[in-house]
Amino acid sequence: MKVLVTGGAGYIGSIAVEQLIEAGEQVVVFDNLYQGHRAAVHPDAAFVEGDLHDRAAIDAAMAAHRPDAIMHFASYTLVGESMEQPLKYVGDNVICGINLFSSAVAHNVGRVIVSSTANLFDDPERMPIDENERIVPGSPYGESKYMLERILHWLDRTGKLHYAALRYFNAAGAAPTRGEDHTPEMHLIPLVLQVALGQRDSIKIFGDDYPTRDGTCVRDYVHVIDLAQAHILALRALDGGSRKYNLGNGEGFTVKEVIEMAREITGHPIPAEVVARRPGDPAILIASSDKIKRELGWSPRYADLRSIIESAWTWHSTHPHGYNK
Repeated sequence: MKVLVTGGAGYIGSIAVEQLIEAGEQVVVFDNLYQGHRAAVHPDAAFVEGDLHDRAAIDAAMAAHRPDAIMHFASYTLVGESMEQPLKYVGDNVICGINLFSSAVAHNVGRVIVSSTANLFDDPERMPIDENERIVPGSPYGESKYMLERILHWLDRTGKLHYAALRYFNAAGAAPTRGEDHTPEMHLIPLVLQVALGQRDSIKIFGDDYPTRDGTCVRDYVHVIDLAQAHILALRALDGGSRKYNLGNGEGFTVKEVIEMAREITGHPIPAEVVARRPGDPAILIASSDKIKRELGWSPRYADLRSIIESAWTWHSTHPHGYNK
């Protein structure tokens, strides 16, 4: 199968590309390198530098490479920024998705996997959060992903394509040669490891008075390789119809537990500073991934926090400046 991967030069996308190629698939990466890195693209993947705002560029890539399926990772992804610039998210993310899906329909590409988000569930009624939880997007970013899911729903209902929406919780960890390199960096584990590398003086803990076991927020971390494997399983299952899955480990770890594990792994004291809560941070977010385990046999290989942080530390310590050595 030939798969067009948008955002295939980014963190999750590049590792999905690597896993696809190791599974014997052909891959075409379509990326504008806004947050991605050319060095992150697997050497066996074809690369097209293009922007999803440009429908003609998408059509040209479709015509030239004739993919059988699409994995759509490319997106603006910063929740905080989306609260400041809602049109950038509800506008651009959706417009780019429509361009891509329209081109897919025009070129008879009948399978789409879309990277969605746990930010669909800002006010969950149950924990862990399963696929039947009511959707209340927590930001314009979450809203944009929900809109893409709804567009794909109607394309499926009208017989244009099959799709899978994969709602990630906290993607983390690294592959040996590919990892997380964002500017700015906003995710807890790489920020903690930057302290261990001497690139930051300390890590900030946003509130320690939550109703959790140590007062700090609980989050569900899922290894990026396990996410990539879920994409491949979902892709191969699409002949059986469209589907939606929540992806996490089903176990949460507190901010303090993440920091303490990083101290053990790196041997660095990693000073931490407690500051005020951030608006909108829920105390606990944990996924139920029972549905994808039951239907597709997905089983995370790196379910423990130590394995996740060790893999991230291996990559960051050998790539202290990311892809820009």
